[in-house]
Amino acid sequence: MTAQIDALPSTQTKVNKATPDHINQKIERETEARINTFKRQEPEAVKKRISELEREWDTERVLEVNMASLALVSTILALSVDRKWAFLSGAVSVFMLQHALQGWCPPLSLIRRKGVRTMNEIDLEKQALQNLLKDEHYPI
Repeated sequence: MTAQIDALPSTQTKVNKATPDHINQKIERETEARINTFKRQEPEAVKKRISELEREWDTERVLEVNMASLALVSTILALSVDRKWAFLSGAVSVFMLQHALQGWCPPLSLIRRKGVRTMNEIDLEKQALQNLLKDEHYPI
């Protein structure tokens, strides 16, 4: 059993491993471009961006909200309109289990293509901006 659990991707890397390289690279380039832009900004603009990053939704949160919403709506429809809607709730549950174990599910591809980042990716940008504020050019 331990060997099977060890074979599963870690929580911190599962989304990146399940995302095609070209999408990961695009997200990385966009993050680097934003960091480079803030190198030329005033400290207040950098602080504002850090504040925005603290509120940014990551892939896990977007998936959870979307999947829970679909499950709730399909359950209500199954109870009030037609029991066949229960299949959608079942499919959503399978997708969430698949994502939790393997780091991939069909909606993840759409979410990543839209540029939704992992918490690690958001934190990397945040740390880079915090480092800018510690730089000698930025008095704290």
